[in-house]
This record gives sequence, structure tokens and C-alpha cells, in this order.
Amino acid sequence: MLLRALLKRPARASTGQASATWRLDRIDRDHLRRYNAAFGFKGDAVPLTFLYLLAQRAQLATMLACPIPFRIPGLIHVENRLAMHGPVVPDAPLALTTALQLPPPAPNGALHAVLETRAFDSERLAFSCDSTYLIRRGSRSGRDAPQPEAPHGKALGGWTVARDAGRRYAALSGDWNPIHLWPWSARLMGMRAPIIHGAHTLAKACSLLQAATGRDIAAVWCRFLQPVPLDSKVTLHLDDAGNEFIAVCDGRTALRGRWDATTWPAAPAVGANPAAG
Repeated sequence: MLLRALLKRPARASTGQASATWRLDRIDRDHLRRYNAAFGFKGDAVPLTFLYLLAQRAQLATMLACPIPFRIPGLIHVENRLAMHGPVVPDAPLALTTALQLPPPAPNGALHAVLETRAFDSERLAFSCDSTYLIRRGSRSGRDAPQPEAPHGKALGGWTVARDAGRRYAALSGDWNPIHLWPWSARLMGMRAPIIHGAHTLAKACSLLQAATGRDIAAVWCRFLQPVPLDSKVTLHLDDAGNEFIAVCDGRTALRGRWDATTWPAAPAVGANPAAG
């Protein structure tokens, strides 16, 4: 898939809409354990942010299967919404349907792609993931660079993004976008320096939120406001109401989000009929 993404050329003619379905026989439990260990999620349950990895694979498959008027390498993740609609059973097959849309360019000329993924366990909606990616940057004329801001709310801790974090997360997620790997590959994509995946920052934030609150996250929305370079430090802050959070890097808000928590009932055994009895 990586090689196909690198070689796929933009389509000259495209409706700006596409749809495809990707089927997954089961969630790889070893992959899940490695993910939980990497981010500090406790136990062997499926954390919400792990589901983005499945949705992203379906989104990539959709972009590869359909004519699209842009290149896949170099896309920048700018916004995401994830929701778990019930317990996700690792051994249950999933059908992930993704719809791609290209909204009209923003007033400053920026162009985005919106991919909406719905994952079904048989007829039941298991989870949803809406991702927005930046295709083309807008004009910065007349805009000043964002100034550092003092973080608000309770500090929950932080983490250091290692120099090889982009490559290690790529091996875990399958996202080998060149902007995350090495200085030379990032520069080829127009970046000054390699940055960590937005989903990596979100996963670290959600892991700290769950550890601090003792509650599992069932839904999260976030906007990636500033890139997080490799070899940098990030701190997480939770507002007084406990619903919104920000991740701060180099004195600027890199990520802003909202979250909701719930406790799902235990997942039924595979093959069991939850309506029986």
C-alpha cells in the first residue's frame, strides 16, 4: 500500500467524491498489545485511538481505489473525530466503509480532504472516524505568526517526542508519510523538519487523560493546530470542567480537543447471541 501511495498520480478528472469498503477479519491481538504498551494503555481492551489505525487503513485503501485529484504523500492531518458506539470485539470481523469528499477551497486558498469512515460489526455500528487532511496550504499574507500562549487548567503531565518516534510510530501504525520520518524526507515534502503524526499526539493525550481520570474515553474530537517536531517536549492540560484538553509544545497549543467517557458493558463472546435467554 505504501508503494502504491507513493506511485499513485493525481487524477486529471475527478468528481471530488469517492467511496469504498475495506473488510477486516479480526483485530490482531499482538498488534493491539504492542500499541497499548507503546502508549501506556492498561489491560488488553481496545482503546479508542487504536481504532484510528483501522480507519486510516480503510481511508488509504479508498484513496488508492478511487481517482483523486491530489497526491497521498505529504497529506497533513488537521482534524479528527472518533467515537466508539459500543464494545469493539477483537475477534469479530469489521466492514469499514469510507466516503471521501473535497470541500470547496477555504477563503485563503487552502484545500482539504474529508474522509468519513463507519465500521460495522455485522449490522451494528461499532465505531466511526472522521478525518480531515490538508492537501494544499493557504496563503499566509496578512496573518501574523501565532504567539505563545499560557496554558490554562490542570497540568496532567507530559512526554518527550524522541528523534526516531516518527519511524517507530510508522512501524506500529503503517503510516509511512515522509514528513514524519527523516529530515531529508520531510524537506522533500516541503517541511522544514520532520514532525510526529497527529494521531501519535492524540494517543499520548488520551492515555494520560484515562490515567488521570480513571475513565475510558468513548468519543474524542481534536484539531491539530501546530506541528509537533521530533525531539521536542509536550505537556497536557485539562480545563476546570474536565471536558476539554490542550497539548502544548514550544509554548504554543499544538492540539485542542474535547472528550467524553462512558463504561460499556462487557463484550459478548464471539458467536453468542446477546438477545438469547
